[in-house]
Amino acid sequence: MTDSFAARWQALQVDRPSSARLLAVSKGHPASAVRSVAELGQFDFGESRVQEALPKQKELIDLQLRWHFIGRLQSNKVRPVVKAFDFIHSVDSLLLAERVSRIALEEARQPDVMLQVKLRPDPTKGGLSADELCAIWSDLQALPGLRISGLMTMAPFEMAAKQRKELFSDCRSLADRFNLLECSMGMSTDWKEAAEAGSTWLRVGSALFGPRLVSTDSAN
Repeated sequence: MTDSFAARWQALQVDRPSSARLLAVSKGHPASAVRSVAELGQFDFGESRVQEALPKQKELIDLQLRWHFIGRLQSNKVRPVVKAFDFIHSVDSLLLAERVSRIALEEARQPDVMLQVKLRPDPTKGGLSADELCAIWSDLQALPGLRISGLMTMAPFEMAAKQRKELFSDCRSLADRFNLLECSMGMSTDWKEAAEAGSTWLRVGSALFGPRLVSTDSAN
C-alpha cells in the first residue's frame, strides 16, 4: 500500500506547478494512511468532519502536520474547528466569519481563513456570490482574529473541463481583485484545470489515497 501512495504522490509532484501546493484530503482514510503519506514529505492534510479528524490528530501528534478544515462549517462546530485546525477553507457568510473571529480571540488562535464563493448556479453547494463578497468585504477586513488569505470554490459536478477552468479563472480574478494570494480550487477530478487557472491549494483525495475506507458526509 505504501508503494501505491508513493507512486501517486510522486506523480502529483511531477505534474503540478510549483505555485499549486498539494492538500492531501485524508477524510475517510485512517491515521496509518496519513502517516504513510507524511513519510513521503507531505505535511498538509484536509479533513471535513471534526469527529473524524480529532482522533487522527491525536494519533499523529508526533508528526509536524498542518491541518486544513475543508468541510461545511456549522456554527456549533466553530470552536472545535478553530482549536484544531490551522486553515479553514469554508467560511461562507459574514455571520459565520464573525463567529469564527470571536471564538478565535477567545481561544487565542488566528486561523488562516479562505472565503467560500459560488460563482455558478449550484443547488448542492453554498458560498458567497461575487456581489455579496464585495458588499461585505470592508466588514470582513475589520474582524479581529482572522487572517483572510484567499478564496475557495468548487465546480458543479456536471461541468465540462473547459467550463471548470473558466470558473476557476474567475475565482482567481476575484481573489486578485481583493489582493488575496490563495485560491483553494480543484479536486481529484479537476485539479489540473484548477492549477492552470491559478490555484494555490489543490484538494486531492482519491487520486492520492485511493477509494475511501470510511463513510463521510461531504463530497470531495
